[in-house]
Amino acid sequence: MKTDSIFYRIFQQYPRSFFELLNRPASDADNYEFTSVEVKQLAFRLDGIFLPTPDEATEPFYVTEVQFQADEELYYRIFAELFLYLRQYKPANPWRVVVIYPKRSIEREIPHQFRELLNLSRVTRIYLNELETSEDNLGASLIKLVVESEAEAIESAKRLIDKAQDILPSAPIQRDIIDLIETIVVYKLPQASREKIAEMLGLTDLKQTRFYQEAFAEGREEGVQQTQQEFIQRLLNRGNSPEDIAQLLDIPLETVQQFLN
Repeated sequence: MKTDSIFYRIFQQYPRSFFELLNRPASDADNYEFTSVEVKQLAFRLDGIFLPTPDEATEPFYVTEVQFQADEELYYRIFAELFLYLRQYKPANPWRVVVIYPKRSIEREIPHQFRELLNLSRVTRIYLNELETSEDNLGASLIKLVVESEAEAIESAKRLIDKAQDILPSAPIQRDIIDLIETIVVYKLPQASREKIAEMLGLTDLKQTRFYQEAFAEGREEGVQQTQQEFIQRLLNRGNSPEDIAQLLDIPLETVQQFLN
């Protein structure tokens, strides 16, 4: 599984999940934007960073790293990028570093270089297999689904889907979170088809959703092509593969690929 991209999709679409991990009020997410920032020297890029809104001058910004493989270079890279960012941008907000591991044994501390930095209250290390989540914390539970065993993934995903439908007020955000849950399970069960997984999760086919029906209702001739283009772009933005979209919409793969950046 491409875990970093999955996590960054979760943080982008449901930023409350990040603050739930830190035991902060989920409402804190309303004051932040999840983005990436280029550090021009040496062409570094901070791929995951939560920046507070301009009117939150005293709140910290969070540099976020997801690491699912042992990497002796990780802390050299994180702190080099962080301090180059501080030198280049001189942000008014204090910094925080959050590193997310699947389990403690993956971490490579390099204590003779980084012990004091890692012991700072500004640095948080999260080990997902040790994470205790409440059923009320949809975001943290969604993140923990990434490290669930295959045997537990389906039942956990079903509970999350029920929770999302129960607590999320609007249909679009419900669909985004359910799509994320389905994507995580697809990666965890590569031997099963997406249709089979949707059946196991009790998900209605996308062609039966209100969005699809409104976009492609019979007899709606005017603007059909533009609507299809918007629909394809939306699916791509959610992380669906061109192959899945082409199969879903019953259109040539080349039609979808022309929308790729």
